[in-house]
Amino acid sequence: MADFTPLPPDAPHRDPGVALRRVFGYSEFRPLQREAIDHVLAGGSALLLMPTGGGKSVAYQVPALCRPGVTLVVSPLIALMQDQVAALRQLGVAAAALHSGLDAGERRSVRERLAAGTLDLLYLAPERLLLGGTLEELDRVPKSLLAIDEAHCISQWGHDFRPEYRQLAALRERWPELPCLACTATADEPTRRDILRQLAIPESGLFAGGFDRPNLRFSVEVKSSGNRQLLSFVRRRHAGEAGIVYCGTRKRTEATAAWLRRNGVEALAYHAGMDPSARRETLHTFLHEDGIVVVATVAFGMGIDKPDVRFVAHLDVPKSLESYYQEAGRAGRDGLPASAWMAYGLSDVVTARRLIGEPDRDSPHRTIEQRKLDQLVGYCEAAGCRRQVLLGYFGEDHPGECGACDNCLEPPETWEGTEAAQKVLSCVGRTGGRFGRVHVIDVLLGRSTEKVQRFGHGELSTFGIGTELDEAGWRGVVRQLVAARLLDVDVEGHGALVLNSASWEVMRGERSVALRRDRTPPKAPRKRKRPGGAAVEGLDDEGRSLFERLRELRLRLAREQEVPPYVIFHDRTLLAMAEMRPAHEAEMLEVPGVGQAKLERYGAVFLAAIADDPEPSPAGAAGGERPSAEPAEEPRSDSRGGGSATGSGR
Repeated sequence: MADFTPLPPDAPHRDPGVALRRVFGYSEFRPLQREAIDHVLAGGSALLLMPTGGGKSVAYQVPALCRPGVTLVVSPLIALMQDQVAALRQLGVAAAALHSGLDAGERRSVRERLAAGTLDLLYLAPERLLLGGTLEELDRVPKSLLAIDEAHCISQWGHDFRPEYRQLAALRERWPELPCLACTATADEPTRRDILRQLAIPESGLFAGGFDRPNLRFSVEVKSSGNRQLLSFVRRRHAGEAGIVYCGTRKRTEATAAWLRRNGVEALAYHAGMDPSARRETLHTFLHEDGIVVVATVAFGMGIDKPDVRFVAHLDVPKSLESYYQEAGRAGRDGLPASAWMAYGLSDVVTARRLIGEPDRDSPHRTIEQRKLDQLVGYCEAAGCRRQVLLGYFGEDHPGECGACDNCLEPPETWEGTEAAQKVLSCVGRTGGRFGRVHVIDVLLGRSTEKVQRFGHGELSTFGIGTELDEAGWRGVVRQLVAARLLDVDVEGHGALVLNSASWEVMRGERSVALRRDRTPPKAPRKRKRPGGAAVEGLDDEGRSLFERLRELRLRLAREQEVPPYVIFHDRTLLAMAEMRPAHEAEMLEVPGVGQAKLERYGAVFLAAIADDPEPSPAGAAGGERPSAEPAEEPRSDSRGGGSATGSGR
């Protein structure tokens, strides 16, 4: 078939807007994209903060095709590099990666293209980039831009700090005239300042967009039976759709994945302790097939470019709101409706505090980690808009009542809980601060268990004074008191409840306590919903049928080419086709996400599917030749096109 045809020599191909339209298939930039692009095209360096799926990659891909020389992209994971390179090649862009997964011949081919000046973008891990031989090789070639993806890894305050990233500061001294664009989705104020300082980027180079992800629906459930709650959530909201489930331990990832499979969910486990080949196979299946759920530790996901992840679930709490927002942001990168769901309980708080340890004046890092955990717990226990809490963490105001979190959709009931809190705290004090939650609740409910009888706690004044609540109600009270630090847990011992100074303030009546009533987790439906969910709600029956037909066609083409389906077209583009139903090439070019290269590769075959005609050969193919996963290499020149994209969206 015909390869991608670059813009003619007399076209205004150095204009970023033309690049975006011709190659990427979009007519408008997203907020801050154009500002950041103009800044680096003028030779400036910048830090770009945009939410996951906001289109950070375009901010360095468009300049890569509008400036002479190769753009160097620092990326943390091989899988991410491969994913982005595959997507760029589908667009006719000259991109390559250098990493340990290539054989000697492949590495030699990339180096030859680099030396010949035929590459627009070269992806490298920081470890490989900083090798002496690599640096000397790059010294000899014209460079247009240094782009640093996942830039929060540079900062010691960032949630994914990597020491290798810290060394990238040396590149600013080595190539002082080379513009630098650092990109990240999540960075609080200390992390931002650290990145700017490390990379010598002036404050004027900070481009901070809003962190809001309006397409994400946030919800938190009090943990009772985590796996069953997870299954209920998946069946109710995202049956047959791709998702990521995060667990705190390797053992739990395997057990949860097996349990989901037994209950009809296509789930695979992923963690750092697995054989590397098994991890690669899991990742390949997740990226190349539809509707796969991966149950993983946080080792999975950073930089994963799959745009149609419809949900991210946490069975164990992450270490901070920063980590949570980064992980939750892996859902809905295509801008379509998606969910961020978490199951949370007292054991999560106790375990997290045990891992961090007590705050220490001599350990500022530990004190910061403890503060971040408290902010996460505050989010979980919030009675108001969760989006307001999340965005407030990043210094962004939100009026609340977002209409897309559990608290806004079903406002929780709150109640004056000072008396109930006093009963719990008094019972903890009278039992000597030596017992856990279960025993304290038994005493409050007046249960004459063997343990209560053995310690003579049936004679205490607090025995049986709590019959106004059931066991679940008292569990909620205890959990909220611990979360608010009105009651401590002996994390070094066996989890005994312990009074602190704030406890005495409550018992003396100097401090009031407001509590929320825990919701009863919804049950899983017996019948599984058909896939599509909220994404297809705007389509009529004919449109939904067409959307599924286009998805099947995309999956078949992707399997033939051995590429992820979304590098051909995003779900969002297929939905637009199902809504607009273009009848010829000119109309197809009006579909968001269809640029010139995609039209030449897939226009005819998708137009036929929309018309429900027998499938023709793809446009430009000779003798029915299928579309190529990678176009033939062609020397780059001033006539090349501009703009590019990856699976992460604009």
